[in-house]
Amino acid sequence: MSVSQAISSHIPYLRRFARALSGSQASGDAFVLATLETIVSDPSRFQAQTDARTALYRVFLNVWASTPANQIREDESPATDEAGARRNLDAISLRPRVAFLLSSLEGFDTDEVAKALECSPNEARALIDDASKEIADQIRTDVLIIEDEPFIALDLQTLVEDLGHHVIGIARTHKEVVKSIETHKPGLILADIQLADGSSGLEAVNQILGNMEVPVIFITAYPERFLTGQPPEPAFLITKPFGVDSLKAVISQALFFDRRSRRAENESLT
Repeated sequence: MSVSQAISSHIPYLRRFARALSGSQASGDAFVLATLETIVSDPSRFQAQTDARTALYRVFLNVWASTPANQIREDESPATDEAGARRNLDAISLRPRVAFLLSSLEGFDTDEVAKALECSPNEARALIDDASKEIADQIRTDVLIIEDEPFIALDLQTLVEDLGHHVIGIARTHKEVVKSIETHKPGLILADIQLADGSSGLEAVNQILGNMEVPVIFITAYPERFLTGQPPEPAFLITKPFGVDSLKAVISQALFFDRRSRRAENESLT
C-alpha cells in the first residue's frame, strides 16, 4: 500500500484536529498541507511500519511544533457553538492540550498518544491527567450523582471532588432525583441505569433533560440498554467496572465540550 493510500482516510480527521489545535480552519489547513508536503519531500519521516494514523499525526505535530503558530494563524471568530470549547482549550497548557485533544477528540489510547508525541506511556498519561486538572480548574461545576450502590457512589463523589467539582447530591431513587433537581440545578450528571427502587436512571435523566440542558455521563454495567436509537443517546458512556483515569478523562471531556460551560471565575461573578 502506498503512503497516499495509507493516510488518505485519516486526512479529514487530521484537519479537524488541526483546527481544534490551531484555532481556525485556515491555519489548521495550512499545517495539514505543510505536513503532506513534508511527507512527499521526505517519505522517511512517515514510518510506514507503524500505525498509519499515529505516524501521520506524529509528522503533523513535528511540523506544527517547528513553526510558531501565530505565523500562519489568521484571526477568525469561532462559531457560537465552538466559542466555549475554544476558550477552554486556549487556557490549557500547550503539551497537555495536545495530549487531551488526541485522547478526547481523536480517540487515541494512551499508547497511541505516546507514539504521536514521542514520549513514554507514563508521560502521555500524566499529560492527559494534567489537562483534565486544568479543565477542572476552569470549569468547576455542581455534580449530581444518580447511583444506588453506596460504595460506588462514594467512589464517584471522591473522584469528582478530587477534580475540584462540588457534589450537590447523591440520588438512589427516582423520587430522590426529582427532589435534588428541585433544590439545585447541576452542571453535570453521573447516572447509573438501575436505581434502588427498581426505576430506571435513564427515565430519570429523560425527565431532567425535558426541563434543562445538562451534560450526562452514564455509568452502567449494561451498556447495550442504551443502544436503542431513542434519546438520550449517550455521548458519554462508561462501563462498570470503570477505570479512574478513564472516568476523569470523560468528565473533563463532557464539561470541555459543553457549549454552556464558563470559566469558574465568570461563574463567581453571576
